[in-house]
Amino acid sequence: MSTVWPLHRFHGGIHPPENKHISTTLPIQQAALPKRLLVPLLQHIGQPALPCVSEGEAVLKGQLIATPVGLGAAVHAPSSGTVQRIGPAPYPHASGQPFAAIEIATDGKDQWHPDIQPADADSLSDEQILQRIHNAGISGMGGAGFPAAIKLQGGRNARIDTLIINGTECEPYITADDLLMRERAADILSGAALMQRLLDARQVVIAVEDNKPEALASMRAALGIRPWTVVAIPTLYPSGGERQLIKILTGQEVPSGRLPADIGIVCQNVGTAAAVHNAVYLGRPLISRITTLTGAALRQPMNVECLVGTSVSELLQQAGLDQRAMNRVIVGGPMMGFSLADLDAPVIKTSNCLIASTQQEMPAPEPALPCIRCGECELACPANLLPQQLLFYAQGGEHEQLQANNLFDCIECGACAYVCSSRIPLVQYYRAAKAEIRDLQQKQAKAEHARQRFEFRQERLRLEEERKAAERIARAERLARTKAAQEKAAAHQPASSADADAEALKKLKIASSMAKVALTKAQKQLALHDTPELHAQVAQLQAAADAALQALTAAENQQPAPAATAATQPAKATVNEAVKKAKVELAMAKAALKKAERAEATEDALAPLRDALSQAELHLANTEAANPPAAVPPAAAAKADKPVLSDAVKKAKIELAMAKAALKKAERAEAAEDQLATLRAALSQAEQALAQAEGTPE
Repeated sequence: MSTVWPLHRFHGGIHPPENKHISTTLPIQQAALPKRLLVPLLQHIGQPALPCVSEGEAVLKGQLIATPVGLGAAVHAPSSGTVQRIGPAPYPHASGQPFAAIEIATDGKDQWHPDIQPADADSLSDEQILQRIHNAGISGMGGAGFPAAIKLQGGRNARIDTLIINGTECEPYITADDLLMRERAADILSGAALMQRLLDARQVVIAVEDNKPEALASMRAALGIRPWTVVAIPTLYPSGGERQLIKILTGQEVPSGRLPADIGIVCQNVGTAAAVHNAVYLGRPLISRITTLTGAALRQPMNVECLVGTSVSELLQQAGLDQRAMNRVIVGGPMMGFSLADLDAPVIKTSNCLIASTQQEMPAPEPALPCIRCGECELACPANLLPQQLLFYAQGGEHEQLQANNLFDCIECGACAYVCSSRIPLVQYYRAAKAEIRDLQQKQAKAEHARQRFEFRQERLRLEEERKAAERIARAERLARTKAAQEKAAAHQPASSADADAEALKKLKIASSMAKVALTKAQKQLALHDTPELHAQVAQLQAAADAALQALTAAENQQPAPAATAATQPAKATVNEAVKKAKVELAMAKAALKKAERAEATEDALAPLRDALSQAELHLANTEAANPPAAVPPAAAAKADKPVLSDAVKKAKIELAMAKAALKKAERAEAAEDQLATLRAALSQAEQALAQAEGTPE
């Protein structure tokens, strides 16, 4: 169709020296097959691919060697050979840092994988076409590297009116797209037709700068009957920017923070269109590209079709590199490219140009001077930004102001730095600021995600606790209803004999256990303090425990237990209130004497306390004699090891215990031998008196 098309003007733009004629004297050359290929896992915008081959594995040309992850693209073997290593390798990046790559030692056969087969696009569905593009690992060939399948899928989800095929190639030195359009226009238009079909776009516009007359003629000749338009646009850098090209062709501006698809437009590079043709019709993944080799340090600048993974040094040698004349190598154009730190770095899918420059051709940048506020940067900015303000905010780390002034609308074209009379590297400041903001946003996103997870967990725990509380209340209510029903049923129905027997047996078991515990406790006390009172108490508790055990055994054997009621509580029947009171008085007298002795009181103060203790002991003995304990049940009495003590025996035991205590006390106090002899004689007399009392019949 005719190239008459209403054009518009974007803000800013510059006219740097083009230097494109240097590399257009020869047709596209085929690069030699290298002996080694370094294939990076990241050749696109997004996440690096994951290797799906291992070291030592043989691979064929076009074979998948790394699968895409998220926003990513697949990576394929550029030629047949063996995987030598997977790990860090030189990488074409401004930082000069290595990156993960798959190293392949080629076998020289360049043998295709059998799965690489052509197809008839007319017989494929739209989904199958999109899948072939995705499987081919195609990323934007203009330099940005956005995965083509994802971009097309996003366009399918929107209503696309116009598909723009970008052949402007506005940056100086680069002529890869120019030669591609001259020699392979039919492949470009074939790929564009597939993309129009996927997007269901109403019209297709092919934009080429007017400094490429041969490319324009070739594209127009290849159109045939297609109702498309090839538009020659004025040569102005950076007209090849996506937003700037849309402005030129449609007059529309893509809103800040939005995508072209939001206004019904999708842009694709001519190299991407040719790669789509190869993927769908030929089944070939993106494993090679056309790269411009240019610069004053090359004897024969040219455009070569080279395999992805070929080292930069090998390509430059093919173009006749003068190592002594070369100053540096720039990847990309002189405006948006960067200096390559290691010539062993490989060509990747986005490597459209390599410039081997001399010192005279591209001298080192001059030292930056203070900004003079001339405003030239604002006039040149194609994104209609305020570069001077962005510089000040970037230097001050004012991230909010940078975003408020649309820093991320900057396409980093370098027009502002090109016109800056102070030679300030503005783009470098913007790139650094963008990186800082992205890093901060990632940290904030992680913190927000952690906060949400914490709040979700707290809410989950709260709901779980409420559920458990509700279950507890429900269980309590059910238990209360069940208990009430049982009590109501028991009130209206007499208890069965089996239930009564079980209840009685339960009570007997409890009584037996309590009697055993009381007996064990008393025995421990007797082991610590050998006194007549404890002997009597142990005997009583032993009888009670035996009686309780006998009653329990009888109940378990379904035999009557005689005197069970009396046997369960013998201690209460054998000790009356008078005896209890006497024992309490004796204990108080002992405690008072011990307290005085610990305080080292005088002998005059201790004497009354000893008299009070003796009187308390005699009073207890008299009280126990006057109030004998109740009779022990016959069964328990039969098992008692000791007979009931007489009053004389009890009195003798008390005197013996007092004599022992007096002797021990004197020994602890290291008393004189005369005093100890007297106490030992008193102890012997008390033992003889006890022996006589126990031997005298009642």
